[in-house]
Amino acid sequence: MSNVWYYVFTLVFFLFDYFILAMGLNIQYGETGILNFAFIGFVAIGSYVTGALALPSSVGTGQHYIFGLGLPFPVNLLLGGVAASGFAVVVALITLRRLRTDYLAMVLISLSLVLYDVTNNFIPLFNGADGLYNVPEPFAGVLELTTNSFIPFFAAVTGAIALLLWLVMSRITRSPQGRTFRAIRDDDVVAAALGKDVFRTQLKSMLIGSFYAGIGGGLIIEFAGSFNPTAWLPGETFVVFAVIIVGGVGNNVGMLVGSLVVETLLIHLPAFLPSIPNHPGLIEYFDTVVVGVLLMAMLWFRPQGIVPERLRKASSLGGSDHALVARGSDAAAAARPAGVAAAGPKGER
Repeated sequence: MSNVWYYVFTLVFFLFDYFILAMGLNIQYGETGILNFAFIGFVAIGSYVTGALALPSSVGTGQHYIFGLGLPFPVNLLLGGVAASGFAVVVALITLRRLRTDYLAMVLISLSLVLYDVTNNFIPLFNGADGLYNVPEPFAGVLELTTNSFIPFFAAVTGAIALLLWLVMSRITRSPQGRTFRAIRDDDVVAAALGKDVFRTQLKSMLIGSFYAGIGGGLIIEFAGSFNPTAWLPGETFVVFAVIIVGGVGNNVGMLVGSLVVETLLIHLPAFLPSIPNHPGLIEYFDTVVVGVLLMAMLWFRPQGIVPERLRKASSLGGSDHALVARGSDAAAAARPAGVAAAGPKGER
């Protein structure tokens, strides 16, 4: 396989993988309004657990890590997603009940930094700063795949997984549960007044989004064969935010478009371009500037993104339903502190 096709299939892999990651963050932020600045931490958990479960025992490998069970793909990948969801339960129980919006965001990004420091310095966990490497390539032995043939094969596998997860996510967002997510995003006080359990709904959103994060992270370590702390610095979360903002918040199709524009064309493609003489790394720095300018331009001129969220029309309401909505609005107004308008910002706790 020529170098050109090697680069093309690598870009295809990252397109599908970041599509999965963007769907995971979108259901938390775009659908439910949870500002999860620790999202890359859940990606890392999925990646580490997937890799450590695929690797054999650490004895004699020169690495130090837990698990080492040698589990096959996709069992290890699913367990990596479950591990990320399990960590999300702990985080949600600590943060979601008491914190909202910017306070929640600050605590979550602090949590991501703590997780980074622990993983980077506690070597017996996931081999410290060196990270995991020599992770077995899925199906490479069974199908007798070489390194060159593995790249397009696993890009196709990732595309199939992304398609399956997109179908599942579409069912979720179009369901009554999806409408509850968006109701809480738009106004959690009104949603609570109408009898919705805000915390339980936010917890479901965190679980689903974190599972997608764990799957996306697991696919990265299976594709690259390695993963270390430099791959999940806190700034990587904002790359995924850029994907969903540019693509279109609250729109699953927009996640694919945002992944193509931001992650594939503006971040990974320049890494394969020839370096400018006497200026190594200049292209990579320049593309970061382009992403920042694009993000500011989108927020200023087209905040709904390239593919705006589709307006969903509710069915006609009967008289009793009108009465229920009216009672809910009255209850929401009564629940707000005095002097806070109905259209005002959410109160911080």
